[in-house]
Amino acid sequence: MQAVKLPAIFGWYWVKSGWQLFKRQPLAFFSWAMFVSFLLMLATLTPPIGPILFVILMPAVTFMIMSACRHVAVQRQILPGMWLQPFQQKNVFKKLISLGLFYMALCLLIGIAAFIPFSADLAQAVQTASITNDLVPLLQIAKAPILIFGVLYLLVTAMFWYAPVLVGWHGVPIVRSLFFSFIACWRNKLPLLVYGATWAAAFLLIDLATSLLAMVGLPESIAATIQIPINIVAASVLYCSFYPNYTSVFEAT
Repeated sequence: MQAVKLPAIFGWYWVKSGWQLFKRQPLAFFSWAMFVSFLLMLATLTPPIGPILFVILMPAVTFMIMSACRHVAVQRQILPGMWLQPFQQKNVFKKLISLGLFYMALCLLIGIAAFIPFSADLAQAVQTASITNDLVPLLQIAKAPILIFGVLYLLVTAMFWYAPVLVGWHGVPIVRSLFFSFIACWRNKLPLLVYGATWAAAFLLIDLATSLLAMVGLPESIAATIQIPINIVAASVLYCSFYPNYTSVFEAT
């Protein structure tokens, strides 16, 4: 798989194209984002099994939204039964679950690699914090392992960013798909940086707008209620933007 190297401005193009794709069938994508939000909430309420299952299913969930975006891109109407159609291909679901298991294993490994060297200091800081109720020393000690984990997780994310589509649509073996995905992300690190910064700014602005509503006198509960559907719309556009990201990198002519 040959990945195209794109200029930084494509990070904004992916966001804009995601919005255009969302506008074609907003109800379908909004419903999907609500479903994913429900899965995430369910996962947080059922530790440790829930989070583990959610992480394992992430490649399959990503492949489903990418397949839906492909239908919409060619002017096809998304029907409820179409969400599971991508798994009708032979062994696709099995491969995506294997990819999810690999993803889960790597996340555990980088967590161990990042935090184990600091385990003694962290344990002592936790014990001190429980006695003094002062979290500052704990937070200071935790900075280094959190930073290490963040860097390692960024590398893992690059490996899995395009992998579900490469496995599902192109039949690329799992290990090769991880390699191709990492190379594609490295070649397009500038547009991906713009892409990530744009989405971070978008969600921060949504949160800021909600805070401003509370500051001008709107009850916080009402402001938070207003923010929920806005967040879901933003998440819907985010999911839709995955598709132009992939097509411009791997299917550009």
